[in-house]
Amino acid sequence: MSENKRKLSLFSFFAMTASLFITVYEYPTFAMSGMTLVFFLLICGLFWFLPVALCSAEMATIKGYQEGGIFGWVGKTLGEKYGFAAIFFQWFQITVGFVTMIYFIIGSVSYAAGVPALNDNPMLKFLSVIIIFWIATLLQFKGTETTAKVAKAGFIVGIIIPVGLMLILTIKYIVVGGHPVATSFTDKGFLPKGKDFAALASFMLAYMGVEASAPHINELENPKKNYPLAMFILVIVGILLSTIGGSAVSMVVPADKLSLNSGVVQTFQTLILSENGQLTWVVKIVAMLVAFGVLAQVCSWIVGPTEGLRTVAQKGLIPERFKKVNDNQVPVALLIVQGIVVTIWAAVLTLGGGGSNVSFLTAISLTVIIYLSAYVLFFVAYFVLIFKRSNQGLERTYQVPGGKIGKALIAGAGLLLSLLAIGSSMIAPSELKGAQIHTYLITLGISYLVTLAIPFVFYRFYSRRKSENKVNTAKEEQTI
Repeated sequence: MSENKRKLSLFSFFAMTASLFITVYEYPTFAMSGMTLVFFLLICGLFWFLPVALCSAEMATIKGYQEGGIFGWVGKTLGEKYGFAAIFFQWFQITVGFVTMIYFIIGSVSYAAGVPALNDNPMLKFLSVIIIFWIATLLQFKGTETTAKVAKAGFIVGIIIPVGLMLILTIKYIVVGGHPVATSFTDKGFLPKGKDFAALASFMLAYMGVEASAPHINELENPKKNYPLAMFILVIVGILLSTIGGSAVSMVVPADKLSLNSGVVQTFQTLILSENGQLTWVVKIVAMLVAFGVLAQVCSWIVGPTEGLRTVAQKGLIPERFKKVNDNQVPVALLIVQGIVVTIWAAVLTLGGGGSNVSFLTAISLTVIIYLSAYVLFFVAYFVLIFKRSNQGLERTYQVPGGKIGKALIAGAGLLLSLLAIGSSMIAPSELKGAQIHTYLITLGISYLVTLAIPFVFYRFYSRRKSENKVNTAKEEQTI
């Protein structure tokens, strides 16, 4: 494949990156916080998402740091072990996140198809998750160009159009139709109270993944100019769409009637059928559109983090068979292992999650805190870069503004919010009651501790030994 064919335009790269984190499936979770969701989305957008976007733009444009995305950024500053842990966390979190995303797809499809058992029967739901995921995985074997096309279509058809339609219909529903705003939205003020901070982690998820497209930076047209530009546009678009979507759902559907994995469809159902009860078919079409938008996000995530893992394989930190790619430069062996892990998570969360909302909330919280572990390493690595590596003359095409002080303040805000969100995740959401709280905390706590240990144990007993053997072999070859 020629280099020209693999180049991504600014919009293609923007759409691929946007579909990594901008999605509609999180809106019902945001809506549970009522009016406070606006506060959380602004705070997380300005003091977490913006620092991630700015710092990743700088690190991705440092000469020699592009390889492997977050693995290279963390590994070159904190050391190989921590770089390996960072890329593992980035990859492993999405194996949980896939289940969350596909829950939403199933909820939408079950409504559109008129088959509620798909969403209510645990075994059918589990089978649906793995069928959807494995089909999406097989589609990715055709390479980045295919992923970019799906991402563009999904972003426009499954995110931009539904969110725009939701905004228009919500205004018409409340202002023109005179329907009251749900009290679950107005009962909570703009500023959160102490117990409301338990929801902080779920709002971080609205912006996670902006840096995951960095391994594709060399496929972007004029990356020195277009990568930072794409990051700035994404910050603005991400905050706007999440605020509009979450607020609309919260205003229209009362919290006590809201389903976390089909709440967007519930919202459209209320908005459309309140005007004409015969328009159920329109709701079904919209349900399929938003399901396609989330499917595009699944497709974008399938390949992104595995590119970083392939770099790890090339360095001998995981078995070498994982560095092999097909004719379309796709690491097939990695995708198959990823599919197996997703299948296991689907079984754990769907068959042992304690109910629909419990499974959904546990999956979201686990996704967030695993990913935040990677972001903690990322921000620490950035501090090392600006303070300990500042005199090494590292060439870069973009700098976070404000000099050392400005960089430290921006990165510090991101690091602080990351740590606060991890801590707040260990507080059971107010939506859960009784035995659900116990199930949530036990499943989340054990899963997180096991996940934290995996990369360091693996590195201790496999990766470091393989890396040392590779270095020794290279030295022997040089001697000969």
